[in-house]
Amino acid sequence: MLEIKKLKKIFNRGGINQVTAIHSLSAFIRNGDFVTVIGSNGAGKSTLLNLIAGTYLPDSGELLLAGENATRWPEHRRAAYVGRVFQNPLLGTCATMSVEENFALASRRGLRPGFRWGVTNSQRELFREKLKLLGLGLEYRLKDKVGLLSGGQRQSLTLLMATLRRPRLLLLDEHTAALDPKTAEQVLNLTRELIQEMGLTALMVTHNMKHALELGNRLIMMHQGRVILDVDGPTKAHLTIQDLLNEFSKLKGQDLTDDKMLLI
Repeated sequence: MLEIKKLKKIFNRGGINQVTAIHSLSAFIRNGDFVTVIGSNGAGKSTLLNLIAGTYLPDSGELLLAGENATRWPEHRRAAYVGRVFQNPLLGTCATMSVEENFALASRRGLRPGFRWGVTNSQRELFREKLKLLGLGLEYRLKDKVGLLSGGQRQSLTLLMATLRRPRLLLLDEHTAALDPKTAEQVLNLTRELIQEMGLTALMVTHNMKHALELGNRLIMMHQGRVILDVDGPTKAHLTIQDLLNEFSKLKGQDLTDDKMLLI
């Protein structure tokens, strides 16, 4: 589904603040993989997702989506392939538009623009059925402005919108980090259910090592713009947080005693 070949990204090239965020990174994501990505701040996790989504273009290397060379595709062209949920609940929706209007926009992701009714009755019924999955009563609030919703409600809505038109690849960028623990757990459960039921290929960046181990079939650890660990299947299933800390210490030659040292 995704193949990355020697991808490199440099910020502030030629300046005193020049930094190489991604170092000649190569990786692949198989169709149906649910990959969790961990690493310290500045490891390049969010930069990698931005490169995949087309928010940034690489300085060198190639990126193939579903077998097509998307290295130089603009962000709007990749929207037909990629669904995304951001860390900030405010970024995935338009606050001044209603719930159903936001859904209507999501339903047209990747399609050619044209003149038609914004929301039809059949679409409205579909939106209601989708919203019932949340158990938040939003199916009765289709006309409400999204800006009136809580952060957890907006993030749940964003997740549904990102999967309304089945994406080839779902990108989750610390999408529960800004939520309270109870709401975060609800959104994670919804994430797991949608990925399993729809058979999605997903890449989830997280700072929570427990979530990284519990979710998905594959785990990638990044450090300083490189992948330093890639495990899946039974190997991942038997990993513990201490195993990850030990592995990080072994690969980087640093003595870590707890997960906060890795993630801060």
